[in-house]
Formats: sequence, C-alpha cells, structure tokens
Amino acid sequence: MVQELKKIEDKVTESSTWEKISDFLNQHIDFGENISISILDIFIVITAIVVTTVILKILFRILTRNLPESDKGKFNVVYGYFRWLIYLIILLITLHSVGVNVTAIFAASAALLIGVGLALQTLFQDIISGVFILIDQTVHVGDIIELDGKIGRVEEIKLRTTRAVTIDNKVLVIPNHLYLTNSLYNWTQNGTLTRESVSVGVAYGSDIQLVKKLLLQAANTHPDVISTPEPVVLFTDFGDSALNFKLVFTLNDSFMAAFPKSDIRFEVDKLFRENNITIPFPQRDIHIIENK
Repeated sequence: MVQELKKIEDKVTESSTWEKISDFLNQHIDFGENISISILDIFIVITAIVVTTVILKILFRILTRNLPESDKGKFNVVYGYFRWLIYLIILLITLHSVGVNVTAIFAASAALLIGVGLALQTLFQDIISGVFILIDQTVHVGDIIELDGKIGRVEEIKLRTTRAVTIDNKVLVIPNHLYLTNSLYNWTQNGTLTRESVSVGVAYGSDIQLVKKLLLQAANTHPDVISTPEPVVLFTDFGDSALNFKLVFTLNDSFMAAFPKSDIRFEVDKLFRENNITIPFPQRDIHIIENK
C-alpha cells in the first residue's frame, strides 16, 4: 500500500514538473501589438540558426576546397554578406512557421529587397559572376582572353571586375557579369601553344609548289615559330583574282602573335619578290559600249 501511494505521489510530482516546464515554455513575450513569441518559439529559432550555421560551414568547405588561398579570402567576403542574408530569411521563415505574425516584416523586407535589387542589380550580377569565376576556375591570372572583341592578359580577378592588359599596354577593366552574357574565348586554357595563320594570294599561273616552299621557309626561319607541330600550307581557294593560300604555324606566346605574324608577312613579300611570285590586286575588265 505504501509503495502504491509512493508511485502515485511520484506521478503527481512528475506531472507537476512537466506542467511547470510546459507553462514556462509557453510563456509569451510581446513585441508590440501584433507580434508575440513564446519561450519555446525562441528555442526553435535558436535551433534553426544553429542548424543553418552548420550547413553553411559545410557548404563553404565544399565550395572552397579546391580554391587557392588568395581566392578563398575573396570568396569569404562574399560568403559573409550572403550568410547574414540567409540567416535573416531562415529567421523569418521559422518565426512564421511557429505561428508568429510576421506579415508586416515580410512586407517591409520585400519592399526593401526589391528597391535594393533594382538599384544594385548590375552590382549583384558582377559579384555573383565573380563568385562563379572563383569556383569553376574558368579564368586564371595570366590567361589570355578575348571577350566582346577585346583581347587582354588577365592581371587580377576581383569580385566585381577582372583587370586585363591589352597588347598596347592599356588596362582593360571587364565587369564580371559580361562572362555570363557573352562568349568568352580563353586562348591559353589548354596551354600556351596556339595555332596562328597568315593568308596570302598569288597570281594565276604561279608555280604553286614554289609558293608552298617559300611560305614554309618564311615560317621555319622565324625564331618564335615552334617546330612541332610543323608549319603547313593550305591551298584554300581559287579566288576571283588570285590563288589563295594559308600558312598555319604554332607560337608559344599568342598574346604577342601580331609581331611574328608581321615578321612572316615581311619575309613572304621578300621571298616572293626574289622568286618573281606576284601578289595580285583585284582587277576588273570594263567594256564601254558606244551608242550610235
């Protein structure tokens, strides 16, 4: 009998304890007239923030595991801004899910974000594009790129812009969002060797085997032309006024390709003159008909 009474007393005590805990957790704190939150809701919000923090850290490690140390610092700056934005979104969603009336907060936040988004749309595009560049490593410092007809050697990649230097030593500042809206040509992603060409036309009746020999000689004697793969000559077309040829060769520095190509053109002109090979100009026959 005594044991049964003790069990009943323990159950009553336990029930009373749970009621006290439940009453404590259900105590509400009012923030203004429309917003009221309980202690339990606060614990739920804290748990959501902790879980979000863990997920963001794991995601940060995954995204930056292959980045160089210099790029990790740049990415960390952007990560810091977006992390607080994610915290704010998670906080509002969690409060809404536990029954807190945050309609006014959502409305104010939406209006603010729309205004900021419209005002800073291009800036956000540049920053997001900069993050993509850092993550997928499509462009590196030292690469030679061509974008929208502009060619330069990349000197620095920032979060908003990429700085490149053109062949005439002019600084080219490229907004990063152009990488998403234009076709980017990376001349050196597959290595520093690139295939270049010089086109020339000769008069009909010329010795085309001699033309081929002279073109290969002009390429093989230039110090910047790589011997492997060997230069080749392509007979491209029978033109209106000339037989058209293309001399294809390999260079180790495509950024400075304009100079060896110019040297080869000088040498081709010299060799053609020495061997009586004529480079024709367009000609037209005009027939004049007199009316009598």
